[in-house]
Amino acid sequence: MTAAAELAREGAPHGTAVVADEQTAGIGRHGHSWHSQPGGLYVSIILRLPNATPIVMLALGLAARDAIASVPLPYGRGSVSAAFLNRDREGVAVDLRWPNDVLLNGRKCAGVIAQREGGAVIAGIGINVNQTAFPEGIDATSLLLAGATTSSEAVLEALLNTVDRYCAEEPAEVRRMFEASSSYARNRRVRVEQDDIEGITQGLDANGFLLVRQDNGQMTTILAGGVRPCS
Repeated sequence: MTAAAELAREGAPHGTAVVADEQTAGIGRHGHSWHSQPGGLYVSIILRLPNATPIVMLALGLAARDAIASVPLPYGRGSVSAAFLNRDREGVAVDLRWPNDVLLNGRKCAGVIAQREGGAVIAGIGINVNQTAFPEGIDATSLLLAGATTSSEAVLEALLNTVDRYCAEEPAEVRRMFEASSSYARNRRVRVEQDDIEGITQGLDANGFLLVRQDNGQMTTILAGGVRPCS
C-alpha cells in the first residue's frame, strides 16, 4: 500500500499494481493486523476512477470472489466456482462478508482494503493461495487447504481481469450482485463488533452500507466495523 501510494503521487496510471509474495507489516481495516506469510497473493492496485464511492469496496470484493472462484480443482472436478458457488445460500462455500472479506468454506480466504491517495484509490487485496497452515486463533483458510492447486500468478491474472469490470459497473448493479453473492447481506443475524450491535441484516443502502434491524425495531446503518454471525 505504501509503495503504491508513492507511485500514485508520482502519477502512475490506472491499473498499476504492486505485488508481493509476503508482507512483514501487513495491515487490515482500521489498523488491524493482517497475517501475510509466504504463499499468499498481496497486491495493491492504483485505481483512477471518475466516481470513487464506498461502492468500490464492494466491487473489489466481487473481483476477489471471482478470482478465487475461477481456480481449477484437480482431477477434472471443474473449478472452485462449479464446486461451491451453486450451493444453497445457507451452505454457500464462497461467500462475501460485508464489507471486505471473502470466505471459503466459512473461513477467511481474502480481504480488501482501500484508501484514497490524491485523485486515486489504492486497492489492497490479499488472497490466501498456497499457505499450508495458519497460527492458532486465526480463522482462515487458503485455496490449497480447500483442495485447489494454483499459483499466485494465476490468481493475480484472474483478479486484474475482473477489477476493472466490476469497478465500471453502475453502483446499483454492484449492490445487487454483492447482495446476491453474500449470505451476510440480508436476513442474517449478526453482531457488529465495533458498535456492539446485534440484529438482522436488511440489505445495503444506496451507498453500499449495511442495514441492520435491531431487536427493538430500530434500523441502523453500519458504516464500518467487523460483522460476525451470532451463534
